[in-house]
Amino acid sequence: MTAADQEARARDVLGVSRLTDTALTSWLHGLPGVDQVGCEARAAALGTRSIKTTSKAWAIDLAISMIDLTTLEGADTPGKVRGLCTKALSPLPSDPSTPRPAAVCVYGDMVATARATLGASDVKVAAVATAFPSGRASLPVKLADTRYAVEAGADEIDMVIDRGAFLSGDHVTVFEQIVAVKEACGDARLKVILETGELVTYDNVRRASWLAMLAGADFIKTSTGKVAPAATLPVTVVMLEAVRDWLALTGRMVGVKPAGGIRTSKDAIKFLVAVNEVAGEAWLSDEWFRFGASSLLNDLLLQRQRMSTGAYSGADYIPDDSPSLY
Repeated sequence: MTAADQEARARDVLGVSRLTDTALTSWLHGLPGVDQVGCEARAAALGTRSIKTTSKAWAIDLAISMIDLTTLEGADTPGKVRGLCTKALSPLPSDPSTPRPAAVCVYGDMVATARATLGASDVKVAAVATAFPSGRASLPVKLADTRYAVEAGADEIDMVIDRGAFLSGDHVTVFEQIVAVKEACGDARLKVILETGELVTYDNVRRASWLAMLAGADFIKTSTGKVAPAATLPVTVVMLEAVRDWLALTGRMVGVKPAGGIRTSKDAIKFLVAVNEVAGEAWLSDEWFRFGASSLLNDLLLQRQRMSTGAYSGADYIPDDSPSLY
């Protein structure tokens, strides 16, 4: 879809003939407000649900299949990325039935290395772009960043919004940048990072979610993982409500990706319960829900081994992602 087509679709949703900042802001501020107390109470209640035996085993495998296995450090090397990709291809060599993560997420300059290592496997290559994590760059730079990653072989692009523009009420700039990046993605799917830890209120999270979907996001993502708080359950509940309501309004599904701070199987299962009960069973797929994580996979693998053997294994029994020597 071209930028012009996307803007036309947005005008249809808003019911206006011309997309102006006034019209966009008025529409976003007309969304129902979020009851902070109610949202946090609901998230807390969802977090107490108990899942056992076969249901827990199924949830652990599902969570593994939803991970975007991530390394986004300044010290990343080709060897580290190859090691991470190798782990994604074979998370637990002793048990070939172990699911693979959905994707490996890296900086744009590491996409070619990830693509070469993953080859034609079903593990996708995701790349952060648009001056991640700050988003402080001109639009031409953001578009060049995106095109570079796509040309190198990225299947998915994780972009960050201009939080300064959003918080100052310049919603049309945020909209136009997302539309332009979406067009630059070509066939790659676009995940739009809201950086919810900087948005301050749940109302802002809801508005930013709807703004991103209006501009053509395929996923809305909580965080870069570089700002605290990152992926909290209440924020994710607000975003799940947004994609559910967007589907009801437009007939179009959008995915959700909480990222940052989700490290244990117990935490992952809480999020899966929220997905099922807030958005619905249709989102219980790596096509529509992802975890942005690095250490989560190890804990899920340990829990999977425990359920299979009846005994806990040490971390030494889990493959690491140390830099490879080739």
